[in-house]
Amino acid sequence: MLNYGKLIVLAIVMVTAAMGANWARDIAYQVHAIIIMGVAAFMFIWVLRRTDEPEPVIDASGYLDGVVRAGVIATGFWGCVGFLVGVVIAFQLAFPSLNLEWAQPYANFGRLRPLHTSAVIFAFGGNALIMSSFYIVQRTCGARLWGGNLSWFVFWGYNLFIVLAATGYLLGATQSKEYAEPEWYVDIWLTIVWVAFLVVYLGTIFTRREKHIYVANWFLLSFIVTIAMLHVVNNLSIPVSFWGSKSVQVFAGVQDAMTQWWYGHNAVGFFLTSGFLGMMYYFVPKQAGRPVYSYKLSIIHFWALTFLYIWAGPHHLHYTALPDWASTLGMVFSIILWMPSWGGMINGLMTLQGAWDKLRTDPIIRMMVVSLAFYGMSTFEGPMMSIRAVNSLSHYTDWTIGHVHSGALGWNGMITFGALYFLTPRLWGREAMYSISAINWHFWLATIGIVLYAASMWVTGIMEGLMWREVDAQGFLVNSFADTVSAKFPMYVVRGLGGVLYLAGGLIMAWNMFMTIRGGKTVEVKVNPNATPAE
Repeated sequence: MLNYGKLIVLAIVMVTAAMGANWARDIAYQVHAIIIMGVAAFMFIWVLRRTDEPEPVIDASGYLDGVVRAGVIATGFWGCVGFLVGVVIAFQLAFPSLNLEWAQPYANFGRLRPLHTSAVIFAFGGNALIMSSFYIVQRTCGARLWGGNLSWFVFWGYNLFIVLAATGYLLGATQSKEYAEPEWYVDIWLTIVWVAFLVVYLGTIFTRREKHIYVANWFLLSFIVTIAMLHVVNNLSIPVSFWGSKSVQVFAGVQDAMTQWWYGHNAVGFFLTSGFLGMMYYFVPKQAGRPVYSYKLSIIHFWALTFLYIWAGPHHLHYTALPDWASTLGMVFSIILWMPSWGGMINGLMTLQGAWDKLRTDPIIRMMVVSLAFYGMSTFEGPMMSIRAVNSLSHYTDWTIGHVHSGALGWNGMITFGALYFLTPRLWGREAMYSISAINWHFWLATIGIVLYAASMWVTGIMEGLMWREVDAQGFLVNSFADTVSAKFPMYVVRGLGGVLYLAGGLIMAWNMFMTIRGGKTVEVKVNPNATPAE
């Protein structure tokens, strides 16, 4: 029988979206209403054509891996998009004429920068975390994903959020915050999707057949729960109108700044650190064929990270209106945070004890080791930059940009590439990736690209900070702001070239994944007897 409840809900959504498109007070809201109306219309026709409720497709492995496969493809796609936009804005900074007059205001640096940030962090990184979470929790719990097709709602709902956010950035609809968050109705949609994600994940854990909860699940669960809390509090806003995208922020002034950096630093801590450590604790041991070096260390550094990270945000607000005691508190916790951060790096690297010879022959392991090296480096550099004396030189300079990208491209990017190369042949029943040589090319292009990017930003950032504080005998500043911009030009070109190499590696990966999925030698997938429904 037809699901009339779904049809009624979809019809209401379509009518509401049509009204929004007709009565919209700004172009962004109108475009988003049309997108939502199109999605609802497609779903309406899809439900109408079915005569029964679709059952979740169970793979030969005994798990629900269809949504994981979709997540692998989405991760590769969004990664290439994010890297491409990053290259464009890098060269826009070096050559301002690339802010093309005919494409204004939609393709200028101010609108493409948040698009790049969100495409890489939330589209590429978010899809990587969702699909790897669904893969890991099933294998470590010996149970299928709870909720049946609810996991598909999470996948498609999250990617709808990505599309709405991206188009909003280009059309100028943001909350005008540090991370350029999308407007109120997009935030509400993401909250619904994220709660569904938490329900699927917790439901699978609660109905597990394996009594022990593997440590990767602790990291992934902390990422899901904390990001939900951060998102809700940071995006508290009051809509100006139900038919417009604009809203008024609940927090203002220094309170808003404190809330933003509580959100911003903990997004790094739980989205880009805890979540990816969950990936590391599963994929590194599996690829190396070795058990985790120290399970006790993994538990200790999990709880230390979880407690300490939440306090470190104020170090971003040294020398501002924030009280000194608050920024000092953030600085102290940031310095302490260095030790548990390195606990994860040491545990990951020492897991390869007895398997170091694989570095010569296995480029996937090589990527994972390099990711751990960059994780260790950036989690040392961050606490160092939080020290007030160092921050006085680094703040507002490109040194911070170099630090962020050495972590994002080196740690998050490389561990994600390793996970994609691990998952692609297994999910499509292939013996191996289509081309091992292409993985080697990707590894070297990405590594050299990161080094060029980070090194150029370290050099130009320190130079910039020194030029800003240089004074003559009378105490007057020697250099104008324009002088520092001019001096940075060669390093901006090097940064752009580094981005080109990183993008080239990503495109090679996408080609390699496509060729692996399209064909290749297949292998028989063993059925897991423990994979029982988790409903």
